[in-house]
Amino acid sequence: MEACPVCLHGGAHPLTMAQSLLDTMPGASTGTVLVTDHLNYWGGQRVQPRQQKDAEPVFEPATGRVLCQMVPCVAEEVDEAIKSAHGAYLKWRKMAGMERARVMLEAARIIRERREKIAKLEVINNGKSITEALVDIDIAWQCIEYYAGMAGTLAGQHVQLPGGAFAYTRREPLGVCVGIGAWNYPFQIAAWKSAPALACGNAMVFKPSPMTPVTAVILAEIYKEAGVPDGLFCVVQGGAATGTLLCHHPMVAKVSFTGSVPTGKKVMEMSAKGVKQVTLELGGKSPLIIFKDCEFENAVKGALMANFLTQGEVCCNGTRVFVQREIMPQFLEEVVKRTKVIPVGDPLLDGTRMGALISKPHLEKVLGFVSQAKKEGAKVLCGGEPFVPSDPKLKGGYFMSPCVLDNCRDDMTCVKEEIFGPVMSVLPFDTEEEVIQRANNTTFGLASGVFTRDISRAHRVAENLEAGTCFINNYNISPVEVPFGGYKNSGFGRENGQVTIEYYSQLKTVVVEMGDVDSLF
Repeated sequence: MEACPVCLHGGAHPLTMAQSLLDTMPGASTGTVLVTDHLNYWGGQRVQPRQQKDAEPVFEPATGRVLCQMVPCVAEEVDEAIKSAHGAYLKWRKMAGMERARVMLEAARIIRERREKIAKLEVINNGKSITEALVDIDIAWQCIEYYAGMAGTLAGQHVQLPGGAFAYTRREPLGVCVGIGAWNYPFQIAAWKSAPALACGNAMVFKPSPMTPVTAVILAEIYKEAGVPDGLFCVVQGGAATGTLLCHHPMVAKVSFTGSVPTGKKVMEMSAKGVKQVTLELGGKSPLIIFKDCEFENAVKGALMANFLTQGEVCCNGTRVFVQREIMPQFLEEVVKRTKVIPVGDPLLDGTRMGALISKPHLEKVLGFVSQAKKEGAKVLCGGEPFVPSDPKLKGGYFMSPCVLDNCRDDMTCVKEEIFGPVMSVLPFDTEEEVIQRANNTTFGLASGVFTRDISRAHRVAENLEAGTCFINNYNISPVEVPFGGYKNSGFGRENGQVTIEYYSQLKTVVVEMGDVDSLF
């Protein structure tokens, strides 16, 4: 018997709101949750949309059911949220780094305490497996903890000048920053953008993807509970129109966007009108190069991790797998054998390793890439078809079987374009020089990887690959301590690591004269 829907109503005290929604999670299962809470957040509380028109349904990917309605914010609401953030920024910027750090550490602690509940809600809205979602939530609190540790270290320089004069620099916040998130890592991206912003003394207005509006507001409530000034992290819902309002708003100092290349270009163009700083984390078509002297077992595991996490909906995935010709047959045999047994199904079950894709149109698009690949001469070794799990409640879900393509050429659509689904294209190569040239022959440059036992080759290849990250003998690990970002059309600016502080702050030079003015006049 199907459990009755768990309805989650707005109107509770703001501090207990995060609890009310999350507290139903332990008993929730796929196909039972309905979200009726307001999804906007500013001034320290959830905010009811001013009007209900243009509401869009948000789906539960595993069942195809409507999970909630997303009502896009209009100009007055965006303005209200930004003003709320600006008021909070004026208080927050005056606090010492150590004071900000204590609040952020408390937020990290609360997330850690509620990780199972947050992960479950993330799965219901996004479709990825619970095993992966738990890791995402852990990375989120680790990111906030990491930048809390950096908040107290922000400092300038002292420079001695002639005649006893001196200068010093101050690292100052930018003001109100806008974060625009993607649907593949909804909660984690909200943390990746807000943590460095808050550590530097900024406020943030965050717009989640219209397909995954549910968990960013949980982060807003957690920051409030941890003690940030009301309005410091606001959430506005909507699609392109709301994004445009944010990019054009005169009180916004910076925009950090994660998403596709075409949208990234538009964000940059709109932000340029107000000379706003921009960080762009865009798409990829990353190469993974496997040499014949690799540790074979690790290379196979690496290729699977590089293609099938989050149903293949990961921007840094290594979707062009170049395998040295001598080991190509056994590589394909082993990869296909393991791909065929990946458990696809209910994302809330611990045994599931691949959940549902984000939406029906996206599933159809990915399947379209597979049929296009066949037309162009690629050979489907396994998968690439709609998948219907045995559980009847999942029959409307957006599932497909993970796919491996052989007989690929560099000029095929499946090798050139970002598919953003569980499709691995495997290509043979002969020499190191040849494969580097082929790997770099793309407009993207987000990530790359190489498997080899030859230490000189590993570093040589890493140096020559045109990408923001190169993994050696592993793939798709993203520790918060190291910078992440793109080369070429994959974007610029960085997230994570110490360097990101520079993207959320600005430098003021103060020059102090201790003697008389030496004037020409």
